Amino acid sequence: MTPVAAPVLSASGLAVSRAGRTVLQGIDLGLAPGGLLQVLGANGSGKTTLLRVLCGLASADAGTLHWHGRPLRAADPEFQQALAYLGHANGIDIDLTPAENLRFAARLAGHHADAGQRADSVARALAVQALERVAQVPVRTLSQGQRRRVGLARLALAPRALWLLDEPVTALDADSCARFQRQLDAHLSAGGMAVIATHQLLPAGGAVLRLGRPGA
Repeated sequence: MTPVAAPVLSASGLAVSRAGRTVLQGIDLGLAPGGLLQVLGANGSGKTTLLRVLCGLASADAGTLHWHGRPLRAADPEFQQALAYLGHANGIDIDLTPAENLRFAARLAGHHADAGQRADSVARALAVQALERVAQVPVRTLSQGQRRRVGLARLALAPRALWLLDEPVTALDADSCARFQRQLDAHLSAGGMAVIATHQLLPAGGAVLRLGRPGA
């Protein structure tokens, strides 16, 4: 038998309440290298809240969360270096071009101190999302789908072990969805992990955590 890989990210009994309302309860999950978890639910089911808890932007009221078997601390530099988070917002400046946004993101994250290496990294990231033709165009002139692709291109700047993605294919057409699928496949094949919040299952496969409205 092939041994089952131990989970790198694990949660047990997570619960979150906001303003007296239960948002999440009894959430258990585990992700090993190469693992994908799709968090499926309608608006208001707690998908975004779960991602925010997993990346440290919000706290759980109950339950445990571990990274490599240790209690997960959002401020842990090792965890921060392993994490890539893409929320509803694309995390880009619409007054800059896609290339400028990626260069800024690379510098901010400390990727490639050498300017030449950083330029190569930006060029590869643009190519992953086929953004070369609009690389020097201000983002404010781009469609919502193109803007989302700039956000997704940030994931390609440097390897990060864990992707936390909130509705990553919002505003994408069929070709762009297929391009994202290839990007995700490459990440998982290299041993990366991903948790994707979505209201509709993606063809990527993986495990599925279905969320409903607690108490509904």
